[in-house]
Amino acid sequence: MLKPIAIATAIAGTLDILFAMVLTVAFGREIPGMLRYVASGPFPAATNMGMAGTALGLLVHFALMAVMAAVLMYYLSRKPAHLEQPVLVGIIYGLITYVAMNLIVVPLRFDTPFSPKPLSIATQLFAHIALVGIPMALVARHYLRPRAA
Repeated sequence: MLKPIAIATAIAGTLDILFAMVLTVAFGREIPGMLRYVASGPFPAATNMGMAGTALGLLVHFALMAVMAAVLMYYLSRKPAHLEQPVLVGIIYGLITYVAMNLIVVPLRFDTPFSPKPLSIATQLFAHIALVGIPMALVARHYLRPRAA
C-alpha cells in the first residue's frame, strides 16, 4: 500500500502547494514566508530559519499530505466498494480534511479562529476537494481496486 500512498502524496501535495503558491503571490505575499509559516506548525522557530525554514515548510506540507493519503488508503482498503465512486469519496474526504485542518489542527496549533471570510472558505474547500480529496481517491481506485482475473 506504500506505492498508492506515495503517488497520492506526490500528486495531491504538488497540486495543493502550487495552488497555495499562486494564492500567496496573488495576495502580494512571498512564497518562502508562506512555507516557513507551514513549517512553524510543528517547528515554531521555522519562521526565523531562512531557506532552511522554507525547505522545512515543504517537508511539513508533504508529510501532512502523506498522512492524509495514508488515512484514505487505509479506509478504502477496508471498504473497497467505495472505490467505485472515487469522485464522491474524494469530495467527502476533501470536506473531512477541510474540517479537520480548519476546525481542529490549525486552531489548536496557532490559537486562531476559523476564518469566516467567504473567499478563504471557497479557496480552501476547492483545494481540499479538487486538489487533494479527488486526486487521492482516483489514485486509490487505480491501485486498490480488485482486478478481474
